[in-house]
Amino acid sequence: MPYEIYKTDFEDSPHEPMSLFELNTLVGEAINDALPGTYWIRAETSDVRVNTSSGHCYLEFIDKDEFSGQIVAKSRGTIWARIFQMLAPYFEQETGQVFKSGLKVLVNVSVEFHELYGYSLHVHDIDPSYTLGDLVKKRKDIIRRLQEEGVFGLNKELPFPLLPQRIAVITSPTAAGYEDFTDQLFRNKEGFPFYVKLFPAIMQGEKTEESVIDALDRVFPYADLFDVVVLIRGGGSTSELSSFDSYSLAVNCAQFPLPVITGIGHERDDTIVDMVAHTRMKTPTAVASFLIECMSREAGGLQDLENRICAEASERIAQEKAVLQMLATKFPVMVTGHIEKHRNRLRAMTAHLSTLPQWIRHRAEKLDSISPRIRRAVNTALSKQETCIDGIRLHLRNAFDSIIAGHRRQIELDEQYIKMASPEYILKRGYTLTMKDGKIVKHAADLSADDEIIVKFTDGERKGKITGEL
Repeated sequence: MPYEIYKTDFEDSPHEPMSLFELNTLVGEAINDALPGTYWIRAETSDVRVNTSSGHCYLEFIDKDEFSGQIVAKSRGTIWARIFQMLAPYFEQETGQVFKSGLKVLVNVSVEFHELYGYSLHVHDIDPSYTLGDLVKKRKDIIRRLQEEGVFGLNKELPFPLLPQRIAVITSPTAAGYEDFTDQLFRNKEGFPFYVKLFPAIMQGEKTEESVIDALDRVFPYADLFDVVVLIRGGGSTSELSSFDSYSLAVNCAQFPLPVITGIGHERDDTIVDMVAHTRMKTPTAVASFLIECMSREAGGLQDLENRICAEASERIAQEKAVLQMLATKFPVMVTGHIEKHRNRLRAMTAHLSTLPQWIRHRAEKLDSISPRIRRAVNTALSKQETCIDGIRLHLRNAFDSIIAGHRRQIELDEQYIKMASPEYILKRGYTLTMKDGKIVKHAADLSADDEIIVKFTDGERKGKITGEL
């Protein structure tokens, strides 16, 4: 049935059916007629790839919403080899960037529609100033963000070690810059010892940022074993320095606990990593020279200190030698005078000791005369104290008896009062005790009609019932 409907519709149609190729040809002709010239467009590059055999560059142009970041438009793009061979070096020279994905570009394109490959944009020209302006804006935004977060100058504030001998190096192990760095460092003419540990990283290409951050993460657990971190890159195109303008790499370097020294190997404006690093040098060999200079400066200071210590020690020794010589001259005279002084003191003491027996006898006689008087005075004082103590003892005994008698009388009165206040005593005097539900009734208002009560007498109790309202 569906086939018959289709067949009837086809038979009634005034047009002959066309192939897909014919339809696409019509679409292409319509596009060429409607959009015959070239147009300058703003877009972002994506999925950029160059065919190594043909030299053609294939990519996608995308447009993103300014606020959400969502892709709102996308188109295939082509740069033919003869055009790409001119545009790529021109773009790189003007912007310092290789033509790659993720760049905002202003390109001159024509709209093409191929029967087999469909809609695409053919690039004829490019305005590097637009991309350069965007890159400058991105750099400024990253620098401002680092400053607002308070991390831009953190690494520069770290104290630089006096003797930077233990060095963590982040670079490619196959880079010529690394060999130049170690060769100059280890062959320094002063013979300063250095310890270098390589933490390999990719220093060129799209993986540079991720690889260098990973190397920093590997250094971090051993930060106490190093004095500085050296980030060097030798050779290569300056266009591949964009990785060192990234926020993630810059913020890692800025917050690293060791001073970071960069020698990325370029003469143009500093990268953002250069800006946040503790010290920026131009090349790996310049970094090595800087470290040797630091050691030399401290060694010179130590040598000056050694010279001053030696000079001061020599001067002090000369002064002490002069003092000793003076003492050696004066010593015999001083000793003779000292001996004579003590000899005179001995004579005086000898004379005094000769009178000592007589003085002792005089003191003994005086003590003999004083002893009886002291004995009598002591006996008299003891007798007076005994009489006083007897009087106090008698007074205390009388006072204690009086207090006991008073308390005994008070206790008897309290017992009598308690006895008179007891329920048994009150009942014996003719009073009764009315209780309701096990509780004493104190007021007439506490009773109602039909309440059952118990009346207690001195010789027993009786149950009752309230017969009327009170």
